[in-house]
Amino acid sequence: MHTKNRWLIALSAVGIHISIGSVYAWSVFTKPLQQEMGWGLKQISFTFSLAILFLGLSAAFLGHFVEKFGPRAAGTLSAVFFGTGVAGAGFAIQVESLLLLYLFYGMIAGIGLGVGYITPVSTLVKWFPDRRGLATGLAIMGFGFAALLSSPIMNHLIVQYGISNTFYLLGAAYFIIIFCSAQYLAPPKAGWVPKGMEAAQKSGGMKVKEDLRQLTANQAVKTRQFWALWLMLFINVTCGIAILSVASPMAQELVGMSAAGAATMVGIMGLFNGGGRIVWATISDYIGRPNVYTLFFAFQIVAFFMLPNITVGILFSIIVYMIMTCYGGGFSSIPAYIGDLFGTKQLGAIHGYILTAWAAAGLAGPIFVSWVRETTGSYQGTLVIFSGIFIVALTVSLLIRLDIRKIRAMSENQLMKNAGNF
Repeated sequence: MHTKNRWLIALSAVGIHISIGSVYAWSVFTKPLQQEMGWGLKQISFTFSLAILFLGLSAAFLGHFVEKFGPRAAGTLSAVFFGTGVAGAGFAIQVESLLLLYLFYGMIAGIGLGVGYITPVSTLVKWFPDRRGLATGLAIMGFGFAALLSSPIMNHLIVQYGISNTFYLLGAAYFIIIFCSAQYLAPPKAGWVPKGMEAAQKSGGMKVKEDLRQLTANQAVKTRQFWALWLMLFINVTCGIAILSVASPMAQELVGMSAAGAATMVGIMGLFNGGGRIVWATISDYIGRPNVYTLFFAFQIVAFFMLPNITVGILFSIIVYMIMTCYGGGFSSIPAYIGDLFGTKQLGAIHGYILTAWAAAGLAGPIFVSWVRETTGSYQGTLVIFSGIFIVALTVSLLIRLDIRKIRAMSENQLMKNAGNF
């Protein structure tokens, strides 16, 4: 049997994530839709919120589909839903129906988003037992960088062909890219290891930590460690999305940045969001996932506490960029962390359940930051509250280490006991 090239598997995963990640460029359609359709900002923005909500829900409900039918079938399903949803948005604009836009882009494309997001991850973890963080970081980096690639293309198409035709063209293009990428995806055969890894392990040149245990998704959700991961991701994403949603007005209010300067800062934030996904995930291969998450939260406690007191625009921007790397890194490091704690038996399904934290944070983050801003009258109070929330996340990241040590010690004792019985 011919063994597939694992780097082409990674490239296929990037193809899927770059396509579905175009959802982050939704704001490109905001002004054209306001001008052409006369819809309000909140009405248009709700389409994006709905898509993120259905991303989380479909990731949770279709995780078992990915495990049962494999990444090729799941990727094909993503191509059908996402391609149909985006093309259907063109029909919604053509008939001037906001409800149809919610149905097609928010719900149908949102389902394609969710299943497409989790489809390649469990496969990548199996192909890269030696570089879990790097592999998942590569794919999820594609999702983070997608807006940078999609935005200029979308702008050009809208100007040349109009909003409705742009959606039709994008829907067809995304279907083709996701469908073709999915056809190469497949898990490695049982017992496969990368060339040279087995010899390196025997010679002592490479040490690969064993997974803590092998659990099904339904077993994993009954553990305290699952909910610790869920809470850590929820807090990281809530605060990150909150910063993303108010970065421009916050920079103008706190450090007197001009509107143009704030807009530039927001654009550069996308680079750090995408770059943080690959950098932090790769670092996690060397220092471990628990250390990476502890670093995320320790840094952000200090960063959110400092931001209200900074008066220099450049320093303010640098700290916001670093926060964005932690935001992106949280997404890319979580699949490898899941593999470490629960094994690869049903990693896709467990990852899907964990991503409900993203769906919840997508709704909670912008609402929470707006409520605190209106209640306190400034962004300063908001940032201090976020700093306090990260203390909770830091505490959870330290407590989960105790659980890991206990479970590992119990496993070692069991192994010794079993050995003594022979």
